[in-house]
Amino acid sequence: MAAGAVVYTFTVNLADVDRGVYEELSLRVARHPSETDAYMVTRVLAYCLEYGEGIQFSEGLSSTDEPAVVVRDATGRLTDWIEIGAPDAARLHHGSKLADRTVVYTHRDPVRVASVWAGKKIHQAERIVLRSFDPGFVEGAVAALERRSTVTLSVTEGQLYLDLNGAALSSALHEQPVG
Repeated sequence: MAAGAVVYTFTVNLADVDRGVYEELSLRVARHPSETDAYMVTRVLAYCLEYGEGIQFSEGLSSTDEPAVVVRDATGRLTDWIEIGAPDAARLHHGSKLADRTVVYTHRDPVRVASVWAGKKIHQAERIVLRSFDPGFVEGAVAALERRSTVTLSVTEGQLYLDLNGAALSSALHEQPVG
């Protein structure tokens, strides 16, 4: 019998000074059996850092038609395609053709992630942004992860301050263009 998804609950106090977003979020996140904790934590961070009207988690790894996080406008049109990890070039090409904006959040070495895309056909690659964190940041968050987690995430001047179940972590939010 195959293992099912494990549901995590996050109570998030978000203060993104850079974007003027201040929200209290209650997130239920299903972690697929083939999904790592680092991937899931990065997915939650991306959701918080991109939080706005119309944002939602997709069906995750079980959905090949959508990225991990999507943003739709009031008409249902896809506006933001938000990938996690290290998607292949074909997936980025597809996503950037469907959405106005494409972003990748990775918990891996961004140089290695981007090197795989070099020379590949990616629609409007110069408009796609790859975001990453300081080494050890996501791993530190994973170490503090619980099935029911309390999160305070503050963002100011590109610096993240994360309190996850009492563990205090910080990281710069690194950004580099894909193309």
